[in-house]
Amino acid sequence: MTTVIERPPVTKPQTTPVKSTDRVSRWQIYLPLALYLLFTLVPFYWMLVFAFRPRGSTSILPWPITFEHFDTVWNGMGFAVFFQNSLLVGLASLVTTTVVALAGGYALARYNFRGKGAFMIGMLCTQFIPGALMIIPLFEIFRTLSLTNSLWSLVIAETVFQLPLSLILISGFIRNIPYELEQAAWVDGCGRLRGFLAIVLPLLRPALVAVGSFAFIHSWNNFLFALMFINDQEKFTVPVGLAYNLGENSVDFGALAAGGVVAALPVVIVFAFIQRYLVQGMSAGAVKG
Repeated sequence: MTTVIERPPVTKPQTTPVKSTDRVSRWQIYLPLALYLLFTLVPFYWMLVFAFRPRGSTSILPWPITFEHFDTVWNGMGFAVFFQNSLLVGLASLVTTTVVALAGGYALARYNFRGKGAFMIGMLCTQFIPGALMIIPLFEIFRTLSLTNSLWSLVIAETVFQLPLSLILISGFIRNIPYELEQAAWVDGCGRLRGFLAIVLPLLRPALVAVGSFAFIHSWNNFLFALMFINDQEKFTVPVGLAYNLGENSVDFGALAAGGVVAALPVVIVFAFIQRYLVQGMSAGAVKG
């Protein structure tokens, strides 16, 4: 004799219907975005208008287009030298920050040592210190080391201020990489360094792009350090060169706008090429493994 067990009827979960009042209409999304874009892009538009329209023109459209302001800035005001100096400082800061942060981030992610937690807290606390407060101590250090009026002082200062955030990002990214991958490489005969270069480093591309781009852009835009540590006009960077183009009694707005376009162009190009890597590197480095 068999016993038949009846199963209870399956009830579907009740879903609460979405009320028409809960739906967000498109204009509630697009209107704030349009206002934000208007507030953000109008200054850039006026900069382009002043940079490309002829001298003395009052038109709100840059027509006919002229490049006389760029010629004045690049050749007459020495902007070519400023651009070269900023490029050297930015690339050197990118390389030093990335290399040091890569080594330190790997140590923080893979090794346990005494004082590791206090070290991480100390790095986070340094982010609350404004750069202006460190001008006098840094100047005394660079004066002792004979690095004042040298581009290397800018590279060192930028690297020091960019390292805490870079270390945290890279260490967080390395924690998300399974440690078993490195152990498998060691079993196959690779040493720690070779296993790191073959296994971990290729997976760190988004993090390295994020760290390097932030280091480059911050050093490119930094004005305070370049103003305080550099005295020779031949070693000025782009932000300081723009400031020195402001006359005491008059301002050449066309040349100043052309210099602003030249200063903003590398940053726009960098973000255009690294946007996808930047978002991935920031999100992965911010997650605790």
